[in-house]
Amino acid sequence: IRESATLTRDVLEQHFNDLKGTLKKLLDERLTSLLQEVDAIEQESIKPLDECQKLIEHGVSTANDLLREGESAVDGDVGQQNEKLCSFTKKALHIQLDSLPEVPSLVDVPCLSAQLDDCLLTILKNQIFRHGTVASRPPVQLEEFVEKPGGILVRWCKVDDDFIPQDYRLQYRKSTASHFEDVYVGSETEFIVLHIDPNVDYQFRVCARGDGRQEWSPWSIPQIGHTTLVPHEWTAGLEGYSLSSRRNIALRNDSQSCGVLYSKAPTYFCGQTLTFRQVHSGIETVGQPDRRDSLGVCVEQQNGYDSLQRDKAVCISTNGAVFVNGKEMTNQLPAVTSGSTVTFDMEVVQLGPSSNEGGNFKLRVTISSNNREVVFDWVLDQCCVSLYFGCSFSYPGWKVLVF
Repeated sequence: IRESATLTRDVLEQHFNDLKGTLKKLLDERLTSLLQEVDAIEQESIKPLDECQKLIEHGVSTANDLLREGESAVDGDVGQQNEKLCSFTKKALHIQLDSLPEVPSLVDVPCLSAQLDDCLLTILKNQIFRHGTVASRPPVQLEEFVEKPGGILVRWCKVDDDFIPQDYRLQYRKSTASHFEDVYVGSETEFIVLHIDPNVDYQFRVCARGDGRQEWSPWSIPQIGHTTLVPHEWTAGLEGYSLSSRRNIALRNDSQSCGVLYSKAPTYFCGQTLTFRQVHSGIETVGQPDRRDSLGVCVEQQNGYDSLQRDKAVCISTNGAVFVNGKEMTNQLPAVTSGSTVTFDMEVVQLGPSSNEGGNFKLRVTISSNNREVVFDWVLDQCCVSLYFGCSFSYPGWKVLVF
């Protein structure tokens, strides 16, 4: 509580200090703009009046000079009087003493003033008093971490009954990293975070955005999650397939070589969910289907086959047919297409006296595809709690992510 309270105080102080600085800058800019407007109006309005004043002063000065010259002509001697009077008369005829420049009326002369609406303070006061809230707890909290091979299934839940979420935002970081990064934004309440290194702690946090709102809620309390399960990997080196750098994505290339691509090790354990996802390969459609195409699990790697439709294996073909030990079931699932997700779930059902005596065992298998599933029992002659997975495609363009 003390740590979060201290952090909240720091955030509030920093935010309002930033607001103060921004508001002062905006007010200073507005003041400068208004003062420049006053200067422009003053200069534009005073110029013709200054010119009018200069003309009037010049006319008055000229009349004064002429008046003095007339007085001098009258007061002079008789010999010079006629000459001075003639000069005076000529100047008087050329000077228009009875004309003045047009002077604007008083109502046409600008009279500057400032209009300052005091309601701005009221508006700002109301907005400021409503700005910011303090929440005693975030509306969304992390609920559960489920270990996955090379990943973590993160679940979260809403803890505020009055909060109506529109979107969620999940972030994570390695414990040694300084910054969180987005890993999911959407409406779901769970997400599988892949590319997780085994036995390494990761920190997670989640927030939400209310219905019709733009801002995100406060972050949940950060929690630590990790996985002890090594990531699923395809076996490298098979000529017909190209692998991603993490070897969790296999692309059927245009090689003529056929065969089954197996996992590097038996990393699928009963009680877990194995997921195959058909991802976009950059080709407009997925590869051409073939009846031998398969996705599934098996007890052991067996080379020399071009499909998983064989003994000691269960699989689904790209047309949706389900095979158990090489035999097709009557139940069928939707066809596998671009974006399809196929999942395998298995649990052990023991038959026989003891697992150490080689008795018969069966696995309860659930295969799901496109919101449909089939459930059946797979009988084996030995206990197998960890299995290989595999795929086989006859034509290029198929691209499968496994997790």
